[in-house]
Parts: sequence; structure tokens; C-alpha cells
Amino acid sequence: MSSPGGQQFDTIVIGGGGSGLAAATSAAERGLSVLLLEKQPQLGGTTGIAVGSFTAAATRMQRKFSLADSVDDHAEDAGKFAPPEIEARNHAELRRFFLAQAAETLDWLTDLGVAFHGPSPEPPNRVARMHNVVPNAKAYIAVLHARLLRLGGDVRCEAEVEEIVVRDGRACGVVAKIGGQTHHFEARRGVVLATGDYANNPALISRYKGEQFQTIEGINPYATGEGHLLAEQLGAKLVNMDVTYGPELRFVPPPRPPHVQLLPAGGRLARMMGAALPWVPQSLVSRIIKRLLVTWQHPEDALFDDGAILVNRAGERFCNELVWPEREIAVSLQPDKEAFILLDERLLARYSRWPHFISTAPKIAYAYVEDYLRLRPDVAVKCDSLKEAAAERSLPADKLQATVDAFNCAARGEAEDPFGRQAGEPLTGRRWLLLGPLKAFFTTTEGSAAIDEQFRVLDTEGSPIAGLYAVGQIGLGGQILWGHGLHIAWAMTSGRLVGRVLSEAPVA
Repeated sequence: MSSPGGQQFDTIVIGGGGSGLAAATSAAERGLSVLLLEKQPQLGGTTGIAVGSFTAAATRMQRKFSLADSVDDHAEDAGKFAPPEIEARNHAELRRFFLAQAAETLDWLTDLGVAFHGPSPEPPNRVARMHNVVPNAKAYIAVLHARLLRLGGDVRCEAEVEEIVVRDGRACGVVAKIGGQTHHFEARRGVVLATGDYANNPALISRYKGEQFQTIEGINPYATGEGHLLAEQLGAKLVNMDVTYGPELRFVPPPRPPHVQLLPAGGRLARMMGAALPWVPQSLVSRIIKRLLVTWQHPEDALFDDGAILVNRAGERFCNELVWPEREIAVSLQPDKEAFILLDERLLARYSRWPHFISTAPKIAYAYVEDYLRLRPDVAVKCDSLKEAAAERSLPADKLQATVDAFNCAARGEAEDPFGRQAGEPLTGRRWLLLGPLKAFFTTTEGSAAIDEQFRVLDTEGSPIAGLYAVGQIGLGGQILWGHGLHIAWAMTSGRLVGRVLSEAPVA
């Protein structure tokens, strides 16, 4: 273990995403001195690249629209999103505890200056519970960061924590590399892990989920699980490490952020936008949400059920498009880990109007062919011939034509599909749509350190590791939070509450 010494704080928070900023800000509001260490050059984490929905029950905004709701109803509905075999892994008491605190967290964020639109419905939730942050999830980061700095918090980026210092059985500090120099920091009340998930750590994915998944990337390239490894080194129990949200297919990010991402996320102008939101036409709000939709949401599986195919950069099929997760694994093994979805004239027309959409944020917005052509020309191209479509994406036209011909033979029953797909209708017509490139991603991982309702990290015997806390994805504690808006709600709620716990913790 490293020797004691170094600058002292009441608490040290490792990770500058949503949960870490919420934890640091909450602790600072209670008069604690706080050091926040973030390994990247900027704050944000996975929260900063999310759409940003916050799902909660019995909220101010629900009452404003006379929506009757309860935590008990929400707890029941939250269990309907994941498949039964995944939901069976849920820590029910901890999730019920979280849901009971979420509305108060939403109030806290609103009072700090974060603006929300909604609530919006998301079945199987029985009432509208999804509160959508405006203009995007960067608002959480900007507002919390500004508040933390006003309270005197110390924020250091490009700070890689190499070790959590333990003395007399208690986590009491960290060793961090900042600007090439090693620094020692002491924490009088505790160290908080807020390091996110491990979706982009192939070694952890391989260890817990299987080697066949190690080529699939995390949607956040910096979600590499350092907190899980630090906790494991201190004897923490890790739970649900094989449970992941995904893999799923998603289009590659745009070369430039969408215009809405450039809107102010904090400050006076952002507060003015939030105050004006109730008078903004719903059509304008929908257009803003749709722009985010085509950036972050995945293409619907129904595209393949209806006859679309996947091709790689060689213009060739490489898998049965109807089988998950083998489809995603196959995509991750292609050149550049990329593929394209090919739609013919029939499918192009079908996915141009309700109820057939390419992607959706359920009950909020739907994106069709024209939306992708208008908003994401980098991943959507429509042409009058297969040869033109191939040229637009630098695919070999002869190979692509041969691929379509072979698929059509199988669709007509003239040959067996080489990948075992039960082919539907042949791909024909004078108009073609290529969507892509897309890749296979893990959205997030549900594995985390085991915690109690005081956010104390538990060891393999179920006893708290003194001085060590965890929030956000590293501190899920066995919860299954599927459905939009629960992960961010947990990040903010666990961060807010751990600040209160730290204010009452003994001083080492």
C-alpha cells in the first residue's frame, strides 16, 4: 500500500460523469470539502452522450398534469421491461428504495436549473413517467459542474486513479497520475466510486460474458471498468457481471454533433430555454427529439423480419440477420466492425410511414426513411439503382448485385439460404436504400459492486468495506434497470443520497 500523506479532503469522488458530479455536488452542498477526479480531459461520462431521460413516479410534473402515480406501481412496472430470466436477477429491495427517492432527486435537479419536458409515456409503464431533459443530457453535467465549482469543489481532469489507499482496514485516500506526476490525496470521510460501466473492456466482457463477445465495443469508448477492478482489488463482491444491455446494432455517430448538442446546456440562456419550454410548440419539441433519435437510437429488428439484409464492405452477407446475438457478434467480426442494411423499393415505401419506423423513442418520436435521409445523410443514401447505392458507399457493385441475386434465389425457394435464414420476399425495384455504416455495441453493463442502502461497498462476505462507496453503474448493487430513464435516474439519485451519507460519516 502507498504511504500516507498528501492533500486532504473530506471525500474523494472517482469519476466525473452524472453520478460522480451528483455525489460531489451533494456532498459539497452539505459543507464537505470535495475532490473529483476524472480520467478524461472533460467531464460527462456516459451521461454526457445520452439522450437524458429521467424516469420517476409521483413527481411534480405528473401532478401538474393530474397524473396519479405511486412508487408501488412504478416498482411493479419496472419489472416488466427485462426478459424474465434477467429480471429474476434483480435486487428488488434496492430498486424499490431507489424508486422511492427518485422524485425528490428530480426536484433537486429542477431547483438547480435543469429543465425537463414531459412526462412522456413508455409502455409497459401504466402512466407517463419519463421526464426528458432539455436540451440534452449535457445539461446535467453543465448544471452540476457549475454548482460544484460555486461550492468550492476541486475538479481535476486527466487524472487517472491508480490505487485506493487502505489504512487500518479503511479506504482513506487515492493515488492518482495527473499530468505525468503521481499525487497522493487523503479522504477523511470516504472514497466514492463513480466510474461507470465496463462495456468497452474486452477482458472483463470476455471473463464474465464469454470470449465470443469480446470484439463488441461499448457505446462509450471510455467505459473501461477501472472502478470494478479497483473495487475487486479491495475484496468487493461483484454482482450481475454477465448482464449487459445489448449487444445491439447502432449507426456510427455523426461526424459532427447534431445542432441540438450545440445548444447551451447550462447558464442563463439554458435557464431561459427551460422557462420558455411550456410555450414551445409540440411540433418543434418533436423535431428536436427526432434529431437526437436518429443519432442515438438503434434500427428496429422489424427491418430484418420484413426482409432487409446486412452486407459488409465487400458487399456480401455474412450472417442470419434474424438471429440475436449471433448477428451482432458477426457484425463485430467484419472489416472495420461495420455493416450496412439494404432495403429495396418495397421496404423503402413500408418504412416511410406509421406504423413501420426505422427507430423510435417509444411514444415520443418515430424516425422514418425521409428522417434519416434528411438528418443523417452520412448513414442513409437512396438511389435509383443498386449500382449507384454501392458506389455511394464504396462497395463493390458486382459483389452487391451477386449478393442480392443469391438472396432472391433463396427467397423464391430455388436454393437454400447459406446462413439458414427463412428468406421472405425477393429484393427488387428501382429504388434502393443503404443504411450504415453501423456497428454492434453494448449500451451499458449491469454488473457492479454489491452495495447496501448507504451505498457502502460490500465484500464477498456481505460486510461493508469501511470508507468505500459506489454510485451509478459501478454501484447498481444488483439492480436491473431496463427501460428508458432509469439509469440516469439512479445515477443522479445515488449521487445525491451518497452526499448525505458522507455528511454523516465518521471522520477518519
